[in-house]
Amino acid sequence: MHELGARIGSCLVAGDVVVLSGPLGAGKTKLVQGIGEGMNVAGQVTSPTFVVARIHRNSADGPDLVHVDAYRISGLDDLETLGIDDQKNAIVVMEWGAPFADAVGPEQLHIDIERSDEGTAEAPESGERFVTMSGVGVRWTHDVLAQFGVGAP
Repeated sequence: MHELGARIGSCLVAGDVVVLSGPLGAGKTKLVQGIGEGMNVAGQVTSPTFVVARIHRNSADGPDLVHVDAYRISGLDDLETLGIDDQKNAIVVMEWGAPFADAVGPEQLHIDIERSDEGTAEAPESGERFVTMSGVGVRWTHDVLAQFGVGAP
């Protein structure tokens, strides 16, 4: 998941919105950590579960990463208080964000992650992942999705 995230992060541009879906333990945060690496953000990307959103500054001159965990967001009013709409020069990645995607922007990259039930007792998260990507809007053509190195519908 980390490696895929790094490939995705290296292709994202300011204003992009990425919406992640998948069950607990699917690898959403690992993917975002890779995205942060691919974007050259400073510091470690950690889950914003309890703070809802974190801004990770770019260590070069690229866009910042706004990492949102929408699991605890109960409605659009909660989302508006985060000020995400003010982050046009950043890249917004929303875990659990599907119900709020349209409020963040008209164009989005949706990444759905499913995991197999396999893994080991010591590392249940080690099972296989199945990733599906789809784009909403003209930014996310098949050619753009193909840059990420995974099959896209």
